[in-house]
Amino acid sequence: MAEITTLSWSSLRALFSAQGLYQVGFAWLFGMTLWVTFIGGVIAVKTLPRQQFGTLQHRTFPIYFAISIALSSGLLGLWSWSHPVVLTHYHQPAVVDVSQAYTLATVLLCQVVNHYVIGPLTSKTMFKRHKLEKEEGKAYNEPGVSEQMKQLNKSFAQLHGLSSLANLTAFFALAFHGLYIGNVGAGIKNVI
Repeated sequence: MAEITTLSWSSLRALFSAQGLYQVGFAWLFGMTLWVTFIGGVIAVKTLPRQQFGTLQHRTFPIYFAISIALSSGLLGLWSWSHPVVLTHYHQPAVVDVSQAYTLATVLLCQVVNHYVIGPLTSKTMFKRHKLEKEEGKAYNEPGVSEQMKQLNKSFAQLHGLSSLANLTAFFALAFHGLYIGNVGAGIKNVI
């Protein structure tokens, strides 16, 4: 039979540990990435007019990417601190702790590139396209749009595709890490 435990002030204080912080940070990052990638964006694109949807994404994604960068940096730092083999065997990705650090670094890299490079270029292209639609009096996908609009459409599609690919890569990396820590544990040392 399982031992019955009761809550006390010391047991509640013990919840605030590096291990607890890691788990909450991972849950936050994974849940946020899942929501933005597969739920919130789908609802918004089906509900809002296209230009309002674009403006919403333009306002939402920088915040999403900044939070993702902060959380994935924190997770990578805690992971590397608690698994010193990461620093001594960084060139051996087959070492399990190193592979998990690479996984977290992948998330960080994808979100940094999206936040600082792809996202701003995508927004800039989108707003150019909105402006040109007003000038031409035609939606971007109507027949007879200008060559400039066709080029903007092509650029936007490429940038949006790269951004989506980076975001999906981050999501699947987080899912892989979540499966790992769910089966093995995070093994985070108490640094608090």
